[in-house]
Amino acid sequence: MKIYLIHSSAYPNFEQELYEPFKKSELNKEHQFIFPHENKAETVNSKVIISNCDLVLAEVSFPSTGAGIELGWADMFNRKIICLHKDNVIPSDAIRFVAQHLVSYGDSESMIREISVAVKGL
Repeated sequence: MKIYLIHSSAYPNFEQELYEPFKKSELNKEHQFIFPHENKAETVNSKVIISNCDLVLAEVSFPSTGAGIELGWADMFNRKIICLHKDNVIPSDAIRFVAQHLVSYGDSESMIREISVAVKGL
């Protein structure tokens, strides 16, 4: 499965807190992850990428217009959407209209564990 990871560009330490745990996980061995901000010098056409992926995984702890637009595209393309957020954050109510699953996590281990369960349930 091709998985596109959406997150706010304002997410502090996203490389260490999001990308690294997923890269080191069993999920990364089973699926192809696309990390859009991995190469900061490269601009990605997320609309095209989303149209060609199987699943959109959106970290929604930090409000983001760009992530909201990408979630709208994913919904428009009928892509499966899993949203995740930190335990201490209440995400936007609008998330429930596009996400098949909403996952709360406390640390990187629980994030990977909860997402693994959600992905297997799709």
